[in-house]
Amino acid sequence: MSYLLDSNIVTYILKRNATVNKKFREVRRLKQDVFISCITYYEVKRGLLAINATRQLVDFNKFCQIYKILLIDDLEIIERACEIYVDLQLRGFTIQEQDILIATAIARGLILVSNDYHLLRVQGINLENWARIEY
Repeated sequence: MSYLLDSNIVTYILKRNATVNKKFREVRRLKQDVFISCITYYEVKRGLLAINATRQLVDFNKFCQIYKILLIDDLEIIERACEIYVDLQLRGFTIQEQDILIATAIARGLILVSNDYHLLRVQGINLENWARIEY
């Protein structure tokens, strides 16, 4: 299995959330692939810079040296984001643009790990929430 971590999950990891870190340790122990998107990188980094979270910035930079950052460098990803946007709009749903871009994890066959339930509106998404106790 391969995972794409959403911004809220990376934030939980940086804040050392016990529930999320337990699942994260398990995934690492099993040598599963873990990625973040460039959108997540942007959201987390700008937030840490805005509050001058020095320790967490150091931790985040170390994290990004270990886990690959997926870039939006493929037209297939943009095409998939367009399809997701139109599908949501036709069904009367909206979600933030950056979440649509993160949701394109489905185009790469990744499991998206997020604590955002509105992502369940994206058809075909494989979503896990490591912040829930049962994980």
